[in-house]
Amino acid sequence: MAPSIKFTDQLEAFCDIASQLAKREDADALLFLLEGSTDWEKLRQATGKQHVLVASERHQHLSKAEDFGFDTIALNIPDSPVYERLTQSLLEGVAEDLIAPQASVVALYSGFEVGTIDSISVIRLDEHLGRLTVHDLRQLETKIPTQTLKTAVDLAVAIGREGREGKPVGTLFVVGEHRKVLKHCHPLGFDPVRGYSASERQLTDAKVRESIKEIAQLDGALIVAADGSVIAACQYVSAPAADIALSKGLGARHWAAAAISRATKAIAITVSESN
Repeated sequence: MAPSIKFTDQLEAFCDIASQLAKREDADALLFLLEGSTDWEKLRQATGKQHVLVASERHQHLSKAEDFGFDTIALNIPDSPVYERLTQSLLEGVAEDLIAPQASVVALYSGFEVGTIDSISVIRLDEHLGRLTVHDLRQLETKIPTQTLKTAVDLAVAIGREGREGKPVGTLFVVGEHRKVLKHCHPLGFDPVRGYSASERQLTDAKVRESIKEIAQLDGALIVAADGSVIAACQYVSAPAADIALSKGLGARHWAAAAISRATKAIAITVSESN
């Protein structure tokens, strides 16, 4: 069967431009967002030895792509706009350990004409995924209100981007099921949020978010209830971590995040101190 998307001179030219751009920007991968299959052999020849991800709506569109060394991502969001499909591709790529959360990707996609690669973007995941939409968060299998998750994610991204007093800051938010979460925690010392009323610990309050940025400099996790109130800070998370496998380079916060999200239905959000 002939490829759904013809490997035209234009597509070859876009591959060349993307390859040059990836080299200049020190990108980690190329991402092709396709509406159908293509000539995988020609695509491999055009992209050389670069790390290439190919995303499409259907598994059959990706048939034989892996035979040519491409990492494949099957989406399940039919009739969605390009931005949402790009975001979902990146989320799936990170979830499957195909790309790192801090990676830079050169994306090629149909921005104007369906079935024709006519657009290129350089996407830095730490910036792009920091703008998670409500739709993205709703894809998570959780009963935590979407707005609470969005607020926590936005705050975590701000902490990671801004740091504090010119220095990078790493921290861990654990959102939801706070009673069960606290059973796997113990304080590392003074808890700076203890003794405040619920309204004074609510993340929807801009002043509280600024205070949390200061507290994030201290050791330990921040425990957040489903309603968005910060229940505890400076907590040592000691959930069982047996049989958990993480990618190389991930540290203690990531282990704690993986362990607590497995032991409970909470969502853990990690901010790495290092890039």
